[in-house]
Amino acid sequence: MAHPLMQLAFRLTTNGFRFRLLRAAGGVQKPHALSLEVTHRCIARCVMCNIWRIPRDTPVLSAEEWLGLLDRDIFSELVELDVTGGEPFLRADLADMLTGVCDLTSRNLRSLRSIALTTNGFLTRRALSGTRRILAAAQAAGIDLILVCAMDAVGPLHDTVRGFPGGWEKLKRTLEGFTALRREFPNLIIGIKTTVLPTTVGELDGIADYARRHGFFTIISPLIITEGRYRNPDRAGELTFSAEQVREMIRFFKSNQSQWSFHEKRLVHYLETGRMRKPCSCGFNYCFIRSTGALMPCPMIDAVAGNITVTPIETLLASVTARRIRRYAGRLPDCRRCTEPGLERYSLPCEGWTYLSLLPQMGPRRFIEMHRHMGLDKHLPLG
Repeated sequence: MAHPLMQLAFRLTTNGFRFRLLRAAGGVQKPHALSLEVTHRCIARCVMCNIWRIPRDTPVLSAEEWLGLLDRDIFSELVELDVTGGEPFLRADLADMLTGVCDLTSRNLRSLRSIALTTNGFLTRRALSGTRRILAAAQAAGIDLILVCAMDAVGPLHDTVRGFPGGWEKLKRTLEGFTALRREFPNLIIGIKTTVLPTTVGELDGIADYARRHGFFTIISPLIITEGRYRNPDRAGELTFSAEQVREMIRFFKSNQSQWSFHEKRLVHYLETGRMRKPCSCGFNYCFIRSTGALMPCPMIDAVAGNITVTPIETLLASVTARRIRRYAGRLPDCRRCTEPGLERYSLPCEGWTYLSLLPQMGPRRFIEMHRHMGLDKHLPLG
């Protein structure tokens, strides 16, 4: 184990120097992670999100446009593709699109190791049939498919949060179907994503227990108020946590330590101090593209660098807007209250030094377990 860890430590050290040089100059590199909002349409009416309010006739990129984008040289080092919405399974061509992504691994996407797909799980039949097709193509291409299902409570409260009567029962059936597929396809990984709200703080222990019993990983973090990704500043007043609810979240995150303890410890610090402290590499090795083609170096900051249907993405990533976000990533006011867990995963290999500091703190065995659990072995293989 010592030799692979020494190699990893060396890479993290050099990544750290490279990141700081790039940040000082606002420089750009080829993305290793990318989020595509493939649709803004959604059948849920979640209390914490206004994406579903985007007019239905707002244009979205076609599957051919998405695949054409991914076939550009700038994505030749892409490791993770995150597919989100809206509700992705509302796209009748979603399976065609993602099998097309798998086909690109023989040409441009040779570094791609995982596709993450977030769903509310309400379209059970379409989700299961589409997922089977995607899994078969992904398995042939050596890609893991990571299905992340939104869960706000174990029971009817989930329906209230999602604004969708019967949603909990539909989600359960979808998860049961995904679990059956997991027995057939070892490249399927299933997780639960929970956006903590004032009304669901008391549900966290139940959600964590449900996930453990079914072998699902969890991503649990407080809601984010942002004009960028979720367009929800108008909800800020009704979604404010009380002091008692903050204390309950601190208790939960301290007692429910998973293998992703880095995230939980950062959340506890944020809840205790009101200031988030973690690395960020948005705009460096990651960016977010809306369903319309609008490029956002960071989805939590309301700053659009332009539209990929008008201007080449290479030009947009080198723009003044993208350069500014890269220079100040992690230090802007929005960054100080960002609890988005996915962004920190992408940041740890890129920023380097914060992740490296965990190795002596945790010891080799626990560090390697966390490294693999978080999927960072896809970015930084251990030999």
